[in-house]
Amino acid sequence: MTKSNMRHLLFYVLLIASVVGIYQLAARFPAQWDVTQNALNSLEPGSADVLNQLDGPLNITVYVTEQDAKQGDVRKLVREFIALYQRYKSDISLTFVDPVKEPEATRKSGIQGNGEMVVEFAGRKEHITTLNEQTLTSALLRLAHGKQQMVMYLSGHGERKLDGSANHDLGEFGRRLEQNGYRIASLNLTIAQDVPENIGVLVITQPQVKLLPGETTKLLRHIERGGNVLWLLDAEPLRGLEPIAEKMDIVLTPGVVLDPAAQQMNVPADWTLGTGYAPHAITQNFDLITVFPYARALSTEDESTWERHILVEGAMNGWVSTTGAAHFDKKRDIPGPVSLALALQRNVGEREQRIVVVGSGSFLSNAYSGNGGNLDLGMNMMNWLAGEERLITLAPHTAKDGALTLSKRELTILSATLLIVIPLLLIAMGGWLWWRRR
Repeated sequence: MTKSNMRHLLFYVLLIASVVGIYQLAARFPAQWDVTQNALNSLEPGSADVLNQLDGPLNITVYVTEQDAKQGDVRKLVREFIALYQRYKSDISLTFVDPVKEPEATRKSGIQGNGEMVVEFAGRKEHITTLNEQTLTSALLRLAHGKQQMVMYLSGHGERKLDGSANHDLGEFGRRLEQNGYRIASLNLTIAQDVPENIGVLVITQPQVKLLPGETTKLLRHIERGGNVLWLLDAEPLRGLEPIAEKMDIVLTPGVVLDPAAQQMNVPADWTLGTGYAPHAITQNFDLITVFPYARALSTEDESTWERHILVEGAMNGWVSTTGAAHFDKKRDIPGPVSLALALQRNVGEREQRIVVVGSGSFLSNAYSGNGGNLDLGMNMMNWLAGEERLITLAPHTAKDGALTLSKRELTILSATLLIVIPLLLIAMGGWLWWRRR
């Protein structure tokens, strides 16, 4: 065998060995990169964070036929979707059951229709009928809860309802709470003997009629024994809740916050944009803009038994208007920035008490909760109040805008470069090459 043949043989042997080695490395240490613009082949950071909370195997059983008249091979679609989750959690098992071929197993599992999914973790189950990331991740959040906590909201005085559908109600926020494993119920203190001790969080919103003295006493008793509270305030009279503010050492500045920055964004000036978030468990890694319509400024007494944290600041160049005038009045108005949300905590016996006060009841109402990161911040507040910091997930990444917006000057420069400068350079280069050849 000649030296040339030996070199060729050695080259092919090394090539085959390299391919086999790369294959073994890829099989043992798989790696993937999602280079799509909107990360279409990756989970939201929040979903990945929820998977990290699940310590133990996760079993998913899908009751679906092999073929569907409209969607074709449904099982292939399910495998591809679950594979996204398996990339982040390797101990997810996926099983298919044909409801036609195995009707008895389908009946025992309580399956209502073709395509239903049963997710099992730590002996608990969740049924899903719609296959998408939001529904599956919400089910995983509910499974991540060690126990289902109760959230009650004060009612009987025209307050906002967590299960209400009116614009001023908090129905969207309530649905998000239920998706994340909380139970919600109303609390009428004219009927109930007291605020139940076993609830996770009590939500207080603005009453439209004055509370009876006995109701206020029950609320004070709940706070004195260490109950957790989410208080959504409006720029209105407290109507019987004054002792609650005194108990929390809250100082309420009269007037409505006006924010010129909001007006620049083509929204009303009496909407305040929350753009400053102080370091806290609630606002960790949170950088979404929030909107606080018709807000009032919050502050606390200098001498207080509470540990106080400002959560959200706004109206950096705005003010608190006591007259409602559109222009700043040095004599009457108070210049910004203002505190829009506060977190209070203290130890009551062996229990850590947590309270969040927000200076805008409309912040989480159905009419405004979809603005910016309002719902996400509201959920972070609730998870912190309920002692579920591990469920304070990262904000989802937003889809990148594929549209290119240029100013008139930038468009002129780009057009001149593409239509004049580059063609002249090509002509000059061609002329120079022709001259050299001559």
